[in-house]
Amino acid sequence: METITPQEALEMVKAELAYGIDVREIDEWNSGHFELFTLTPLGELDESALPSDKPIIFICRSGKRSGKACDDVAPTGLKVMNMTGGMLAWQEAGLPMSAANGEPIIS
Repeated sequence: METITPQEALEMVKAELAYGIDVREIDEWNSGHFELFTLTPLGELDESALPSDKPIIFICRSGKRSGKACDDVAPTGLKVMNMTGGMLAWQEAGLPMSAANGEPIIS
């Protein structure tokens, strides 16, 4: 499985070179996310509905669920990457985040 750092994910998604799909649950998303990522909880992931024109970077809290998403989707032939460290690493790196209450924090 190909991995990507939070900084690389930020650059690729901002440059529209990849899609960022956050596979956490809605309450986790509400606590802190990057606005250019799309929320699709792992349990709702439909491989047939995923875009195929660019690589997909899967994101979760720590990198485990996004790794599972990569494992599930890779056999379809889509180019997928797992963001290492998840949103915990994103937050630690001080990268931009939003939250439903205005104060993003990943715990």
